[in-house]
Amino acid sequence: MTLFNRIEGKVLKERLYLTPNPDRTTLSFYKYHLIEDPKAFRDKLYLDLASIDVWGRIYVATEGINGQISVPTQKLNEFRDQLYSIPFLKGIRLNIAVEDNGKSFFKLKILVRKKIVADGLDDSTFDVTRGGTHLNAPEFNQLADQQDTIIVDMRNHYESEVGHFKNAICPDVDTFRESLPVVEKMLEAHKDKNIIMYCTGGIRCEKASAWMKHRGFKNVFQLNGGIIEYARQAKDLGIENKFIGKNFVFDERLGERISDDVISVCHQCGKPCDDHTNCKNDGCHLLFIQCKECAQVYNGCCSNDCKEILALPQDQQKEIRKGINKGRQVFKKGRSSNIIYKNTTLESCSL
Repeated sequence: MTLFNRIEGKVLKERLYLTPNPDRTTLSFYKYHLIEDPKAFRDKLYLDLASIDVWGRIYVATEGINGQISVPTQKLNEFRDQLYSIPFLKGIRLNIAVEDNGKSFFKLKILVRKKIVADGLDDSTFDVTRGGTHLNAPEFNQLADQQDTIIVDMRNHYESEVGHFKNAICPDVDTFRESLPVVEKMLEAHKDKNIIMYCTGGIRCEKASAWMKHRGFKNVFQLNGGIIEYARQAKDLGIENKFIGKNFVFDERLGERISDDVISVCHQCGKPCDDHTNCKNDGCHLLFIQCKECAQVYNGCCSNDCKEILALPQDQQKEIRKGINKGRQVFKKGRSSNIIYKNTTLESCSL
């Protein structure tokens, strides 16, 4: 009984990219719910999903489940039936990707964690079930047009840099954990205004909106289903799309286009661009924005130094990487002295 992937990730990724336009559907879902035995739940879920070739990343904790996955399109109904057979997940909303090349994930990874989103909050200190009022796309548009409304992006700086809602406040933070105290301080004098919070698929706002209500904010709202569901509804209903640019996603695609606007710039030459990539030097892997021309000049690297290292034999590259901390701090995500140009003109509310 195999409960983990046994094939090297690089091999699986190469195999996927050699397959022209695989017919797969990328989607995400989440649910806050008490899971008594996360390990047992995780193991059964892995066996069920692996049996129908589901790939992706799913976090399971005592507080619930959070998943971003890719499903063979012809098995989408089978997947839905499997998921809905779990009582607390029956009828759960599935956020279908706006733009999909079928190559979002290349293996299945299901991890048991303390929380399904790292928020830094002590859930015992407030009622996490008292979140903000959920808004669909038409309701969001209507409330967003009112003068006493403030729209807050609950994502990280590298996400909002390539796309955000018009007139939204975009905190300059690296993590969701950092954003909560920053947002609270920014809105200190506006506790009686309408506060609309949004994120990629809605999960971050479930906790964030409950926290803001706990901290005394009166009229707190959250975009139901996040940017992904908003974009789908706006298109289906033919209403104004107030989101400009790209929606950053945490998979191999690194982004899906919501509008034709390009609001960011190449970090190396400064020309309009919103294509994220990771530096090809395995000792760096910096997440940054790079245009096609600079990708050729720098061979997919963030700097000449990394380009030179990438040109060395593999054994020399490994020697250089030896001793480097491969933890999260290696991946600085858009913050580096190698980044020359960065768009700092994001639209924001004047508070």
